[in-house]
Amino acid sequence: VVAVGRAHLIAADSDGSQADHAGPGAAKCPAFGPLMDEGYRPAIQIRQMGTLSSHQRQGNAAKVLSDLEKSSNERFGATTGFLQARINAIPFYESQGWVIIDEAYEIPGIGPHRSMMKQLSSNQ
Repeated sequence: VVAVGRAHLIAADSDGSQADHAGPGAAKCPAFGPLMDEGYRPAIQIRQMGTLSSHQRQGNAAKVLSDLEKSSNERFGATTGFLQARINAIPFYESQGWVIIDEAYEIPGIGPHRSMMKQLSSNQ
């Protein structure tokens, strides 16, 4: 395994805010503001993307992300994707069609982030 990521359906009654992990002391990640508009549902969140440094810039993360987008659209009928990007990952996500939707914020113990979204099409 050289690159990973996961996607989950955001519950219909959720604004997307959640704890960063299940253990004690987890930082709370903020809500995705656009989820207040029903037009963005069903929606998924992309999480835990990562690529081994020895395999970066070879298209591995782009393939994982594309597959997550496509399978989320097929499996869940997702029309919109959301994610919380570390600042240094923003150019990658932008190159894949994701757009910034908020101001920078700090996730304690992890660092600065920006929330991003992408309209998913059935022709992924």
